[in-house]
Amino acid sequence: MDGDYVIGGVLSIHHYAHTVKHNYTTMPDLITCSGSIDARELRFSRVMIFAIEEINNSTELLPGIKLGYQIYDSCASVPVAVHVAFQLSSGLDPVFYTGDNCSQSGTVMAIVGESGSTPSISMSRIIGPFNIPQVSHFATCACLSDKQQYPSFFRTIPSDQFQADALAKLVKHFGWTWIGAIRSDSDYGNNGMASFLDAAHKEGICVEYSESFYRTHPRSRIQRVADIIRRSTAVVVVAFMTSGDLRILLEELSLKPSPPRQWIGSESWVTDPDMLRFSFCAGTIGFGIEKSVIPGLRDFLLDLSPSKVAASPVLTEFWEEEFNCRLGQRSATEKNACDGTEDIETIRSPYTDTSQLRITNMVYKAVYAIAHAIHNAMCQETHSITQCDKFTSMKSKQVLTQLKNVNFSQNGYDVSFDANGDTEATYELVNWQKTETGYIELVTVGHYDASLPVGQEFRINRNLTWVEGGTLVPLSVCTDSCPPGTRKMLQKEKPICCFDCIPCPLGEISNATDSPECFPCSKEFWPDAKRDTCLPKPVEFLSFNEGLGIILAAFSVGGACLTIMTAAVFHRHRTSPIVRANNSELSFLLLFSLTLCFLCSLTFIGAPSEWSCMLRHTTFGITFVLCMSCVLGKTIVVLMAFKATLPGRNVMKWFGPPQQRMTVVSFTSIQVVICTLWLVLSPPFPMKNLTTYKERIILECALGSAIGFWAVLGYIGLLAVFCFVLAVLARKLPDNFNEAKLITFSMLIFCAVWVTFIPAYVSSPGKFTVAVEIFAILASSFGLILCIFAPKCFIILFKPEKNTKKHLMNKSQF
Repeated sequence: MDGDYVIGGVLSIHHYAHTVKHNYTTMPDLITCSGSIDARELRFSRVMIFAIEEINNSTELLPGIKLGYQIYDSCASVPVAVHVAFQLSSGLDPVFYTGDNCSQSGTVMAIVGESGSTPSISMSRIIGPFNIPQVSHFATCACLSDKQQYPSFFRTIPSDQFQADALAKLVKHFGWTWIGAIRSDSDYGNNGMASFLDAAHKEGICVEYSESFYRTHPRSRIQRVADIIRRSTAVVVVAFMTSGDLRILLEELSLKPSPPRQWIGSESWVTDPDMLRFSFCAGTIGFGIEKSVIPGLRDFLLDLSPSKVAASPVLTEFWEEEFNCRLGQRSATEKNACDGTEDIETIRSPYTDTSQLRITNMVYKAVYAIAHAIHNAMCQETHSITQCDKFTSMKSKQVLTQLKNVNFSQNGYDVSFDANGDTEATYELVNWQKTETGYIELVTVGHYDASLPVGQEFRINRNLTWVEGGTLVPLSVCTDSCPPGTRKMLQKEKPICCFDCIPCPLGEISNATDSPECFPCSKEFWPDAKRDTCLPKPVEFLSFNEGLGIILAAFSVGGACLTIMTAAVFHRHRTSPIVRANNSELSFLLLFSLTLCFLCSLTFIGAPSEWSCMLRHTTFGITFVLCMSCVLGKTIVVLMAFKATLPGRNVMKWFGPPQQRMTVVSFTSIQVVICTLWLVLSPPFPMKNLTTYKERIILECALGSAIGFWAVLGYIGLLAVFCFVLAVLARKLPDNFNEAKLITFSMLIFCAVWVTFIPAYVSSPGKFTVAVEIFAILASSFGLILCIFAPKCFIILFKPEKNTKKHLMNKSQF
């Protein structure tokens, strides 16, 4: 249609072009389109006409100016698109105007199109040097945002860079980490998928396969892609394709159904009504351009009179395909001629479906954007009256300049371009849901707005249905998630999403799903059985509440009671010969020290504290030295008594009771000094032993100074050896009540116990170290009381006839 200014249109109404064979001897024929008409693209062309007629009837936009249009079918072919671009850039008039005031009729001010990215790139490289603006409604390749290469390119649809980021966030949102990827082998598919794969990698998503093909490729290539989809383990398939390419693949898959696949679609095909016929793709989700409403459009689309249809070859072809009849002269030779009863309102076609106006609105906005740019370039407002001079000379470069600054609202939809010629990125999340009648319909279930803050761009406000009509999100992972208590270990030569779940090593936990590492618990904590939580380590010490502690405490108290009972027997028979003959004063002092020895073992039981740690070792050391001092005194008394019976010997006056007391005090005082130095310089203290056992804490008394501890034990051992040597020397002395033999046995037991104590003490772990020490104390104490006092108590209580002075002085029995 002619006009004062002409807007060109390039659309992919057909998807195939006849292959032209060149013989280089004759002029080649013009490339013609083939295949069936794309009803949606036909609707785009009609929307362009609708918008231009709406503008021509407007009194506010370009008043008095008539816009014309020239719409071409590119056949989705680059050669055809290039041919059309040259034709539009060279002008439409058959003659040149030489007058100064001539109409600009036939001059192309701007071009709407093309639908595909690859044809748009080719066109933009041609018309860019002529400063002819190109506004695409459907070319989404991010590469077209490069103003150095495509300075005259604009678009009313968002760049694929935004869509790629949105698709990656969508896949991540539903926990899919193992996906398949297919794309059109074109600028749209290759650039869009590259952007998606980069965004997906940042989100930790792995791709099992990434395949491409184009609609003109051999069928074997398409079959190979279909077989890869069938054999793959990835349930989710992301398709960055044009609807024409994907239609061929889905037709191939329908011949031999694949396992259920969850399809994720780009805006190029996911909102295409013609694709909804593939029922095995029910549950598909993807991002589409926001649904819109264009008042009056449906009536315009349905207003196809026979004369209008016959006047347009494209409309004629569409009419004949939809009603399966023939129009015009061809109908005379055809049996199925159109009879005039055909009603376009009765057909189910993307052309008549205005319930999902998405890309259609992008065409509508593109035409209005060009009209506003022309208006701003040639119209002026004077006294609230807009005046446009159609005879004013205007070039396409002026329209290009004004397009960069357009900012208007049409039917409630804002239109503006940024520095790259892009518009704001807002999408609807659409879901293919089956209706009760079995048809698939597009349902908007969420939105994505790239202008919102990070983390708030994506929202879902309705329930989705998934593959095979499921209500649960399908699982698409290479490996099931590793539960807490395990860590991920990558499988060799596999993507990072393929891993084995390895239990955390001893002492370490992981408290999150798919943890890459396990981390150790702090020193006083230990993992639970599942190794997902650190729990406080149980504290272990020899307690009065446990069996071992109760047994040792019972023996300790029992030993003390036995000692007290022995002292009571001796006190009861203190005037008897056997008691008097064995130095009753030292005997009572020995019994007292043995009582303390038995009782000091109780200080080793219970939770160690600062005072108990100092008390247990010092009490043990002093009481045992007191005991050894008494035994040593008794041994010396026996030797001195024997020496006193020899003629001329009066040694007993040198080792009487005062000297005996002094000996006991002197030996004991040395131990007191050692213990005092130990407590002053480096006393024992309670400590948590974290090294013996990893899984529990041993609460024990640290020695403080090992030298002090072994000095205490060494001094006791020295006195014991000295007693043992003296007792051995006195063991054959002629005395019925000679204690030397009994002391010899007691010292033998004492030394044996403490010699075996040292290795047992060093090698016993944890609380058993304390148990070994208590056992040594009790064993040596029982050895002393049983060996020294048991025979005497037996005679006192059960053999009183031997408890006489006569029996005592009977030298013949020994």
